[in-house]
Amino acid sequence: MKLSIDSDLCQGHNRCFALAPELVDVDDYGEAFVLNDGVVPDELRDKALLIIDNCPEFAISEVKS
Repeated sequence: MKLSIDSDLCQGHNRCFALAPELVDVDDYGEAFVLNDGVVPDELRDKALLIIDNCPEFAISEVKS
């Protein structure tokens, strides 16, 4: 699984960072970005799905290959 964050949609609510700091970080402006090129280890898949579902701006998505 791989995640992507649309920086145009992100409003800096930081729910993703609060729920899964192993997968995302935030910049100095509070906007989120993916870690590890968005690659999600198998053991963190549930957390990845959780942050996708909890983003109020729908800025986080799974990259389909």
